[in-house]
Amino acid sequence: MFHASKTRSVPTSAHDVHVRLSSSTYEALRTACASSGETLSHAVERALAAQLGLEFHSLFQVSTSGALVEGVYQGCVTVGEIKRHGDFGLGTFDGIDGEGIMLDGVAYQATSDGRVHAVSDEVLAPFWVATRFVADCEDRYVDVTSANDLYARIDQQRPSENLFVALRLRGTFSMLKVRVACKTESGVDLVTATAHQAEFTFEQITGSLVGFWTPQYARTINVPGYHLHFLSDDRMHAGHVLDLRAASLDVALSRETNVHLALPETESFLRADLAGDPSAALRVAEGERPTQ
Repeated sequence: MFHASKTRSVPTSAHDVHVRLSSSTYEALRTACASSGETLSHAVERALAAQLGLEFHSLFQVSTSGALVEGVYQGCVTVGEIKRHGDFGLGTFDGIDGEGIMLDGVAYQATSDGRVHAVSDEVLAPFWVATRFVADCEDRYVDVTSANDLYARIDQQRPSENLFVALRLRGTFSMLKVRVACKTESGVDLVTATAHQAEFTFEQITGSLVGFWTPQYARTINVPGYHLHFLSDDRMHAGHVLDLRAASLDVALSRETNVHLALPETESFLRADLAGDPSAALRVAEGERPTQ
């Protein structure tokens, strides 16, 4: 269970619903939660999601980080199909053409010329991670001095080194540095492909950070550690986060306990050598973490 010292109003696409339960149903619910350690809200939401055929606290991922490192960039799943599994997440597009952000059910593409636009459901993605975001933990961080400072604070609230965590943050950034990958041909390894990428630095910009924390044991599947993309409130600026500063940030975390992996059946994926450890290449491609 997640615990937070403070509760803040964070835009998490969640809604309060007031219902009347019989005494017997309520007592059964309390007993079940006391036994499992689950909160009342989670138990009710899980029951409703099961009844409605929805999944929460589940990641849907297209392809693997190891495949990206080896240059497998061919789009294999449509944005529309990804939306069937989540309304929140990040990824990239065919030929690693820019950075992808999904927020409140809308997918956006940031391109290396600095532009951002919403994409149609027919657009193809070679790699994507999505979930239906419901916050387990909410807080506000003040005087965030760097990306590393932010990560260290989130570390204090993550429940385990072994669970995936979805992250949604919002605020006004006094400084935000992002990169946007340039489109490349399939087969070019990720380090080479990202050696020439566009970088942008913004000041006093308001927006949201969308991303995930991935355990080290899953490094051949997803980017280990923190992976965040930015989208401005005016939908004019976006990118992969390299560094930041902010006077305050509203922070929401959601633990992800189920992982669904959709593997491509493209020729390039089937023939790729994915036996190696991609960690070193991912660190270079994702950008050196700034020091505090």
